[in-house]
Amino acid sequence: MLAINDLSLRVAGRLLIEHASLTLPAGMKAGLVGRNGTGKTTLFRAITGDLSPETGSISMPKGTRIGQVAQEAPGTEEPLIEIVLKADAERERLLREAEVTDDAHRIAEIQTRLADIGAHSAEARAAAILSGLGFDEKAQKRPASSFSGGWRMRVALAAVLFARPDLLLLDEPTNYLDLEGTMWLEGYLARYPHTVLLISHDRDLLNKAVSSIVHLQDRKLTFWRGGYDQFARQYAEKMELQEKLRAKQEAQRKHMEAFVERFRYKASKARQAQSRLKAIARLQPTAAAINENVAPFRLPDPVKPVASPIVAIEKGAVGYEPGKPVLKDLNLRIDSDDRIALLGSNGNGKSTFAKLIAGKLPLGAGTMTLAPGLKVSIFAQHQLDELKPDEDARQHVRRLMPDAPEAKVRSTVAQFGLSTEKMETPARDLSGGEKARLLMGLASFEAPHLFILDEPTNHLDIDSREALVEALNSYDGAVILISHDRHLIEACADRLWLVDRGMVTPFDGDLEDYRAQRTGGPSRSLTRKDEEEKVSKADRRREAARRRAALEPIAKEIKATEGLIERTRKRIEAIEAQMVDPTLYEKDPGRISTLAKERSDLSAMLASHEEKWLELSTEYEEGMAE
Repeated sequence: MLAINDLSLRVAGRLLIEHASLTLPAGMKAGLVGRNGTGKTTLFRAITGDLSPETGSISMPKGTRIGQVAQEAPGTEEPLIEIVLKADAERERLLREAEVTDDAHRIAEIQTRLADIGAHSAEARAAAILSGLGFDEKAQKRPASSFSGGWRMRVALAAVLFARPDLLLLDEPTNYLDLEGTMWLEGYLARYPHTVLLISHDRDLLNKAVSSIVHLQDRKLTFWRGGYDQFARQYAEKMELQEKLRAKQEAQRKHMEAFVERFRYKASKARQAQSRLKAIARLQPTAAAINENVAPFRLPDPVKPVASPIVAIEKGAVGYEPGKPVLKDLNLRIDSDDRIALLGSNGNGKSTFAKLIAGKLPLGAGTMTLAPGLKVSIFAQHQLDELKPDEDARQHVRRLMPDAPEAKVRSTVAQFGLSTEKMETPARDLSGGEKARLLMGLASFEAPHLFILDEPTNHLDIDSREALVEALNSYDGAVILISHDRHLIEACADRLWLVDRGMVTPFDGDLEDYRAQRTGGPSRSLTRKDEEEKVSKADRRREAARRRAALEPIAKEIKATEGLIERTRKRIEAIEAQMVDPTLYEKDPGRISTLAKERSDLSAMLASHEEKWLELSTEYEEGMAE
């Protein structure tokens, strides 16, 4: 059991947790959630003993083994499997002792203990964990130094999972996993035999891997039963009830104060007035529900639409060395309204494909046709390192609009979701989420027709991820997503492409089908009825794509009509502004009738445009619904 009692934590003079208490029973799996910067990682440091509390205490049963992912990934020449096996310190110690002791009784004790902790199946268990995190049998025998930092962090995660500590602390473990690894980890944590405290902004992981939520807000810890969606619903209901209670209390207070003001000096009512004064003094104020509105993402729509297909590839191949394609036989089409998510394990070529479409890599074979005037932008996590560390957000934006006035630059940065204080902060001092917002704004600055996002959520909290979902769904261009965040994919993508074995092919199914295929879990396609539904879903997706292509001329006409409506409305508003100007009647009385006639003509024109828009929209919707 983990018991936190009256805990206060302060870092660099800032009070992050104040007189907070929490109890987690043994075996409980809990997700620790809260806005970035509220102190979640600081709490972990206190639990491990790396930070002393200002007040209160943290207690656990004697001998509790705490495990968390090492901050530095292993980079030695040892094979991965050996690194993971050595993470079980007790097993390693017993095996070494068994090799040197001559005491028969002690040898028997050692063998019994090794059997108790499953030491003889340890290698198979370590291999299974590494496999789940993306390392095949061949990779498991390679030295850690031969892998990149991201892959080595997976080894560090595998090591702590293999050690099976009594209290497992995980801080954003999916940041260095792909979708497949995230799915595997979700199942592993759900079956984990001991206590888990997990910091994560992945809604699906928090819904399926944990059974409770610990919410860090206002420097307090609050325990909630259930997964994240259940917590979010209950929390919203609590805030709504709290706000109603506060409003009711405020009305009661005003009513009593009005009574007191009216009757306090009348002898017949003086006693009642005094009674109400005491009641007002005793009335404990109910805190207003805190509205933690997150800054939105704003993705500018393309200024001038381009015709579909915006990208068409025939017999294409791409790679980094001549004659060694990473991807080949590419026969794909991307339309102006496509929302595509790329599936596939890391290392299979998702980022390579993204670089090809973004123009960062040349086509090695075949043809790729781009729509005239097509603008493509890409957001990728590695670009965070390309920000100028000594420059603030204004200076980064100034480089894109050198002649703009300072007010315009500041306004643009504000639209990225950065406050006045943060827009003047050097990039090196921004948080990961703030850097991501800056980079997102810079990447989308030119209002691309196609926006490619490669793991955009790694540094975003849950509310910021929701803001990104809203922005992408409002964005008027095409989107290609590479993400381990299933909620983002399910909320934004309507087409799935699988990048696997050097190919990029449409995936007929949804993420649950993909999970079943990749994890060997139960498939929803076991029955004939389910199979028919799966085929029907794939057919509907293909049919929807065909209809979009057939109805594209109508869609373009709708867009053009919307432009006419907007321009006509603005002209009417401008005329009305002139007509209410009193000086016009003095300077040019005859101008009034001219403006009135023009307004009348424009109003008739606007009605005609709106009627046409309604007819076109109805035709488009009926065409899509057939």
